[in-house]
Amino acid sequence: MTHTATGSFGTDWQAWQDSWDRQQEWYMPDREERFRVMLDMVEALTGPAPRVLDLACGTGSITDRLLKRFPQARSTGLDLDPALLTIARGHFAGDHRVTFVTADLKDPDWPAALPYDSYDAVLTATALHWLHSEDLAALYRRIAPLVRPGGVFMNADHMPDPSTPLINAADRAQRHAGMDRAKAAGVLDWRDWWALAAADPVLAEPTRARFAIYGEHADGDTPDEFWHARALREAGFAEARTVWRSPSDALVLGLKQ
Repeated sequence: MTHTATGSFGTDWQAWQDSWDRQQEWYMPDREERFRVMLDMVEALTGPAPRVLDLACGTGSITDRLLKRFPQARSTGLDLDPALLTIARGHFAGDHRVTFVTADLKDPDWPAALPYDSYDAVLTATALHWLHSEDLAALYRRIAPLVRPGGVFMNADHMPDPSTPLINAADRAQRHAGMDRAKAAGVLDWRDWWALAAADPVLAEPTRARFAIYGEHADGDTPDEFWHARALREAGFAEARTVWRSPSDALVLGLKQ
């Protein structure tokens, strides 16, 4: 996806979905690997036809991969972002396996908006790092009752290890060098992608509404993987641990009993 594509999408929802994926991969070249491991663990622990809550779903990246791998799965996508939900709803229009819900995860009553009382798996990726630890622990306590016995919750996100600053700095330098090369070749970053959406006649208003809700992107305090595992156990998960990690990110799984 290059800048020359500006304004070329119209309502080609597949193109918008693909462009979001490419933009995210600029930040996370191993993004598909974490999705693969996430779905491996869904299959291992809940089987090949799960009912899934795609939490903070964005354009539905997890749901897209879930349904391609498990055609008998069902997914509820939940988000507050009107622009990304517009793309998601357009991309999955007519697919009876998918339902989308608009809800704010900071609202304690957000589970009431869901179409089901329980799920085999609640999955989220690169979305909850904008919450600070206190709010994230509260969110985990609200998620736990939604996961059926034997079901799983997984969060793939930025979970750096603060005890290794030299390793972290070297990894960051290497990643950013690769990102600079990709950017020079025309890859869209976060800001470029949102500028493209704001210029599109279909997404312009949802994008304006999105920035009215969120403002500029802001990060929380990104606790490490051990904090996440501990918080999940305290929230009511019987077991919790990392099932995948890169130098900067991790996938933490909580199992209900």
